[in-house]
Amino acid sequence: MTTSLPLSADEQFEILARGAVEIVPREAFRAKLKKSIETGVPLEIKLGLDPTAPDIHLGNAVVLRKIRQFQDLGHVVTIVIGDFTAAIGDPTGRSETRKQLSIEEVSTNARTYTDQYHKILDPEKTKVAFNGSWLGKLNLYDIANLMSKTTVARLLERDDFSQRYAKGIAIHTHELLYPICQGYDSVVLNSDVELGGTEQRFNILMGRQLQQDNGAAEPQVGLFMPLLVGLDGIEKMSKSKGNAIGIDEPPLNIFEKLMRISDSMMVQYFELCTDVPMATVHELCDADITPAMDAKKRLGREVVSIYHGESAAADAQDEWERRHSKREIPTDLPEIELDPTLLVDGKARLATLVQQAGMAATGGEAKRLINQGGVAINGHKVVDPSELIDISDGVVVSSGRRKFVRVSIQV
Repeated sequence: MTTSLPLSADEQFEILARGAVEIVPREAFRAKLKKSIETGVPLEIKLGLDPTAPDIHLGNAVVLRKIRQFQDLGHVVTIVIGDFTAAIGDPTGRSETRKQLSIEEVSTNARTYTDQYHKILDPEKTKVAFNGSWLGKLNLYDIANLMSKTTVARLLERDDFSQRYAKGIAIHTHELLYPICQGYDSVVLNSDVELGGTEQRFNILMGRQLQQDNGAAEPQVGLFMPLLVGLDGIEKMSKSKGNAIGIDEPPLNIFEKLMRISDSMMVQYFELCTDVPMATVHELCDADITPAMDAKKRLGREVVSIYHGESAAADAQDEWERRHSKREIPTDLPEIELDPTLLVDGKARLATLVQQAGMAATGGEAKRLINQGGVAINGHKVVDPSELIDISDGVVVSSGRRKFVRVSIQV
């Protein structure tokens, strides 16, 4: 997003509210924006990241992209790396106690996070803090004082805790500390706005409560972004569920995965993963105006451009079309060399070629694949398993739209 400052409070609100599921309290957020403009003092924005996994995917990036919008509007951003809270383990959405990470695991993941979120955020405008630097200094008296600010009943209002309690599933005492520790981060940073996914609602509002308990007249506002649905169209995007698109994946991988999402998911992906104006999004996603294939190609280009640049996005689309639309042979192929002893009169029997190319585990399986019309040589379908193929200059063996291997004779 590019913008020329200054913008009015209403204009900033419109930009920052895009895609948000909930802003709590909504009018307090508008008032904070207005006060910031009147006083010339930027808002203090907080985002907490627990480095429990080493890679950032498009689902994680939804909140990071919103943070970037705050930066572009001149506000101050602090990323809180939860090295201390990650060692506790966020119980959010868990039906059992989360495995506690070692300090080494947290440190390694945190370094990877830092490298990746700079693809989205402006590193010159991003402050980074590790909450272990203040949480690790609390003594038992400090912790007891913090825990006195809330009640067990309040903590059990969390869906994950209440469900586990009702089912008799253990809730370990250290897990109760997590939302309190995350909330204390907001007290230390004196944040005006904290961002998070909808699953972080309890934790973020705990920060607002603790700020009030510590005398804050204008405690932080919670801005909640939706959870991006993964490629399966059912579960939220998650590496562990195998339905994610990593921002560090090769451009073609990202483009291909986006081309496979359902038509019904396109509006959400455009809204949360790109800066395309919503009026344009609705036109792109209206089948009476724009063919779905064209809309997905636009989506793929937009997303790849964000993380790899416009040139890489154009190349990814060209290669995808070469493979899928134009049915041409890809340019980047794995290569194998065939043992000359497998040749007959200097040529390779088709079934042998298919098996050696790794497209069939056995000769019988290769014959069935060929008989079913599933094999092509240099882009031309072949159907006789016994046919002898001249591979003296190399040939491309393909099966379906995605399996291509270049085969030549071993020298």
